[in-house]
Amino acid sequence: MDMIDTTTDLGRGMMAMYQKYDALRFSGYIQPQFQLAAAKGINSYAGGNFGAAVNNRFTLRRGRLRVDYERYNKDNMPIVQFAFQFDGTERGVFIRDFYGRVFETKYNLFSLAGGMFARPFGYEVNLSSGDRETPERGRMSQILMKTERDLGAMVSFEPRRKDHPLRFLKIDAGVFNGQGLAGPTDFDSHKDFIGRVSIRPRKVKGTNIILSGSVSVLYGGMEQFTPVINRMGIVNGQPGFIRDSATANVGRIAPRHYYGADMQVRIPNGPGKGSTQFRAEYIRGSQTATALTSETPGVIPVDAQGKRLPLYIRNFDGAYLYFIQHLGNEHHQVVVRYDWYDPNKKVKGKEIGIPGEGLTEADIRYNTLGFGYLYYANPHLKFTLYYDMVKNESTSLDGFTEDIRDNVFTCRMQYRF
Repeated sequence: MDMIDTTTDLGRGMMAMYQKYDALRFSGYIQPQFQLAAAKGINSYAGGNFGAAVNNRFTLRRGRLRVDYERYNKDNMPIVQFAFQFDGTERGVFIRDFYGRVFETKYNLFSLAGGMFARPFGYEVNLSSGDRETPERGRMSQILMKTERDLGAMVSFEPRRKDHPLRFLKIDAGVFNGQGLAGPTDFDSHKDFIGRVSIRPRKVKGTNIILSGSVSVLYGGMEQFTPVINRMGIVNGQPGFIRDSATANVGRIAPRHYYGADMQVRIPNGPGKGSTQFRAEYIRGSQTATALTSETPGVIPVDAQGKRLPLYIRNFDGAYLYFIQHLGNEHHQVVVRYDWYDPNKKVKGKEIGIPGEGLTEADIRYNTLGFGYLYYANPHLKFTLYYDMVKNESTSLDGFTEDIRDNVFTCRMQYRF
């Protein structure tokens, strides 16, 4: 820009255009992949279900393009941010982020965001799919917070000056529709509150160990559009759902309450040798869904005839554990992840499927052990080989009396700019 002659109309025009759009940034990545499943037609959280006659496939898992616009003041502090990101694959084009954020500039402590963005809950939900070492998030994250994002507004406390005594602290608190991007629009007037208090990465005194972590809460629910609600209790001496069909149930809020904590540990291995990392997150709470799934509904649940379905309230818990290790340098890395999701803590094993108890496949616990190898060829190209070993508990349900064959191998390339 130093070569532009600003004494001419053309030069002044080019300089004005540069100053206007210099704050614009483009980024993105694509993830073509090949997958091999243990059997045809399996249901899977490793990139979606397989077709009835399919046990291997090529897919474009994600194709993201993101545009960011940011402005800074004379002290190099942010004033405003705008972000737009969409995902384009063979399945269609979908918006993933579309929000604006304004920053308070007197104390440089607060910001206000509004639009469509990731829910401020936990670590894995907010870790970008372009940075994550595993191909997909865990089963629990995908079920409870499908597509990770929601529409709402959020206030953040985040000191931006390097000398601030609370520089290590970040607090997010927001109000959201609740159903996320699983549905086209909000279907009730009840909103979810989500809050997260996190400690930024800090070095443990006297060591080279770097720690970070957070606690999160989601306090929300969904309106009941039918008088029928099902809660766990004792039926014929066994755990099962008790049907409540009181007319007064219509209009009440069925709970969706999550409580979580996460921690990350990173140990540098030396200059150019990468690091050793451990991550853990645990979430528990109450989830409202339907008889056949514990996934957060995106629309008012109805059957094939359009009749509204009764709701089911379950107490759940789940967690994941990561071990990530560079192999001598920053180009080679291995990852091991174990996660579990128990959608109904009040029932287990052969208790599921006993006639008259109302328990279904939505109440089955799953444990997944995954391990993989990553090769970072350069800052723009990454290769991933990953294998998911999925195990469901044995039940009395037809088709789930033993572990089903639903392991998946994924081979992925990621191109990034």
